[in-house]
Amino acid sequence: MTRPHKTLVIGGGASGLAAAADLCRAGSQVCLVDAEEEPGGKMRQLAAGGQAIDAGPTVFTMRWVFEHLFASSGACFDKRVDAQPATVLARHAWIGQGQLDLHADLTDSASAISTLAGDSNAQGFLTFAQHAANNYRVLRDSFMANQQPNMLSLARRVGLTQMPKLVATQPHKTLYKQLTRYFSDQRLVQLFGRYATYVGSSPYQCPATLMLIAHVEQDGVWQLPGGMRSLAKAMSDLSAAQGAEHFYGHKVAHLSHTKNRTWLARLESGEHLTADSVVYAGDCNALATGALGEQVVTAVTPRPVRKRGLSAITWCVVAKTSGFELDYHNVFFANHYQREFQAIFSEHRLPEQPTVYICAQDRLSGKRPQGAERLLILINAPPTGDSDSLPQPDTGDAWERACKVMKGCGLHLATEAPPVVTVPSDFERLFPGGGGSLYGSASHGMMASFSRPAARSRIKGLYLAGGSVHPGPGVPMATLSGRLAAEAVIRDTPGLAQVWQR
Repeated sequence: MTRPHKTLVIGGGASGLAAAADLCRAGSQVCLVDAEEEPGGKMRQLAAGGQAIDAGPTVFTMRWVFEHLFASSGACFDKRVDAQPATVLARHAWIGQGQLDLHADLTDSASAISTLAGDSNAQGFLTFAQHAANNYRVLRDSFMANQQPNMLSLARRVGLTQMPKLVATQPHKTLYKQLTRYFSDQRLVQLFGRYATYVGSSPYQCPATLMLIAHVEQDGVWQLPGGMRSLAKAMSDLSAAQGAEHFYGHKVAHLSHTKNRTWLARLESGEHLTADSVVYAGDCNALATGALGEQVVTAVTPRPVRKRGLSAITWCVVAKTSGFELDYHNVFFANHYQREFQAIFSEHRLPEQPTVYICAQDRLSGKRPQGAERLLILINAPPTGDSDSLPQPDTGDAWERACKVMKGCGLHLATEAPPVVTVPSDFERLFPGGGGSLYGSASHGMMASFSRPAARSRIKGLYLAGGSVHPGPGVPMATLSGRLAAEAVIRDTPGLAQVWQR
């Protein structure tokens, strides 16, 4: 009898879990290994003040990605994950310059913008939203949910009749420059420019194509009562139900292959695993820097430090809040936005006035908690967590800077226990390869989206998944990357069933 095909998946985040589910259904024997004790990768929780707080991604969008994944395995996403639609997408405030809610209802957002910045900016928002939707519709199936194209193959996928819409995505212009065409009020340019940070980038350097992220949120933001960890558990359960073996709390220390392309993975415990194919679902730059051995350093081109995406400093805290009514997602802006990205990307230091994001995790569906509440607080930081030559951030100073911005917008915190802080060097330790970058490479320049590694690495039998490869960072995109990696394994392996469904 023919020996079953075996796949080793390294990494238990969204991409690895999605790849495992698809590969099992195709007939491969799947072993998934992750260094952490629980599934989820960056979808992790930390204990602060005696409570569990989501300490990674908090914005759940592109629900269709997960509905398709679960449906492909004969499961219903709605029955596995409790996801409630948000009516307020996010609450924004500026130091001394007012606040603005973006709503799930487009007309409600336009009305709020009109009150803040006048009718011309409200009309600009509606035009912007229409163009963002065009970008998303043109690129969703042709780029995001498909194997990585080049410019020519992308044009073929889009088709001649849709070429004007592809050109209208404005990849040759920066997001900042394009936003000034829609908004005369710099607060709105700042607000919508922040979507660049969702992919670890600067709005002053990334292409205007990325305005599609605004439509991703407008298309639906959901809140998960169980936190993003509930999504990770559901995805882990899904792949396990398909037959995947999970080994959490086991780190792969070395990866090599024999002459006949049998893969050998040595765990830190000294145990060995063998496989016919490997899906590496971590930052692919870890391979290029030799973290898993010399045989796999040629799998991808090393990522220069200057091309790394943003890192962050985060605080998980339980605190009483006053002076500003939080919603679930909140953003506090300082007055000199461009200086923030100049400091991070050019000077490799923390900005004097950082933008502050807060996820108030007890404010589901507008709920107002009594007493102290769970908060994840985040500021952007340079990805220098592996550097010996650059100074590492002073967490006390960073906290003071973040608090100054929050207070400037009216928010006061009374913490009940010391915050649990995570800095770039911690992210590098947890997710090695990028100096603490949470997004792989920055999407700077017209060709950035085409320069990410594809699902097939340069080494036969070694495949790539995760936010550092095509189609890019974020939980939905990483999930798509896992499915694309599985598709590549399946197409390259005779005898495996074709199960990929777009």
